[in-house]
Amino acid sequence: MDVVVALLRGVNVGGAARLPMAELRAAVEACGYVDVSTYVQSGNVVLRVPDGHPTLGDGDAVAEAIRRSVAASTALQPEVVVRSLEELRDVVSGNPFLDRSTDPTHHHVVFLAEEASLGGVDPSEYAAEDAVAVGREVYLYLPGGIGRSKLAATLSRGATATGTARNWRTVTRLLSMAEELASG
Repeated sequence: MDVVVALLRGVNVGGAARLPMAELRAAVEACGYVDVSTYVQSGNVVLRVPDGHPTLGDGDAVAEAIRRSVAASTALQPEVVVRSLEELRDVVSGNPFLDRSTDPTHHHVVFLAEEASLGGVDPSEYAAEDAVAVGREVYLYLPGGIGRSKLAATLSRGATATGTARNWRTVTRLLSMAEELASG
């Protein structure tokens, strides 16, 4: 069985796109996934893809199955990005900014469905803030937080790929949950 993490974009943000986590879990279970759990109210799901399931080993297929299931049971059509346990381990171990600060509020990751890019944005123009594209992630170092970040706003405006951001505390907690599920 594969353990994967699914990240839904724009769920329960600012009072919009309301999706109770019980409904999200039910939609994911309707896809045939097992051991489904959610973390906080923003569309973070940890699950197992059982052996023999048609989406086993295919993160894009898992993402599409979840998107369709949520759309079928709600009025929402969220974008979904999936990472395997191993991919999430690589995301956490590959954070290029941990040497600058261990404060988890300074670190964010944008998970993308395709290869990451800064789209020509030069992070050096944004004072203490920084960004690096690695694989399918954009790592953000935002000592003032994401809400006031000019760099994050600029990157968001220029984004062309499907993606969703998570703070570092959420990223590391999802990794912990996925590792617990894999070892259980």
